[in-house]
Amino acid sequence: MDRATAIFVDGIGTAAATSGVLSQLQGRIFALLYLRDGPLSLDEVAAELEQSKSNVSVNIRGLIDWHLVRRARIAGSRKDHYEAATDLLRAMQEIMERRFRWCVRLVLATVTEADEALGESGRGEAVAFARMRLTGLRAFFSLIDASFAAFREGQPVDPERLRNVTPLAPVSRRRR
Repeated sequence: MDRATAIFVDGIGTAAATSGVLSQLQGRIFALLYLRDGPLSLDEVAAELEQSKSNVSVNIRGLIDWHLVRRARIAGSRKDHYEAATDLLRAMQEIMERRFRWCVRLVLATVTEADEALGESGRGEAVAFARMRLTGLRAFFSLIDASFAAFREGQPVDPERLRNVTPLAPVSRRRR
């Protein structure tokens, strides 16, 4: 592997490891395939990255699931070959939808459940404060959810709407 490719492969591997979406090896595999002009076999990827074929195979399956790598047919070869996806917008849309939007919807469901539980606990200053906080959180995460939907559809996301979402009241500093 030449120096430029090694720098790119290692850098993308490091970035992937901190993403919470891909492993370091998945990032390295994607980077290697991305800089290649044609598909590589599993054997070639494993040799280039000095990894076992089984480890590379498992990680390539994950990359295929994220739409970052696809199988490629090579005439006359019975081996599986792979190439990096070049529609990075499509890949990022898939990642945003499956990984981050799921988390946003989990927060929204939790807010709804907590709000319903507050309704059962009566009234009072603490309940009013908690309800106000949940309302702000719901507004913010609903806007994030709508932004993910817009991104998925290739529509623009208005950053001003995110800045102007219902602000959360600061916690008062009471002395005890």
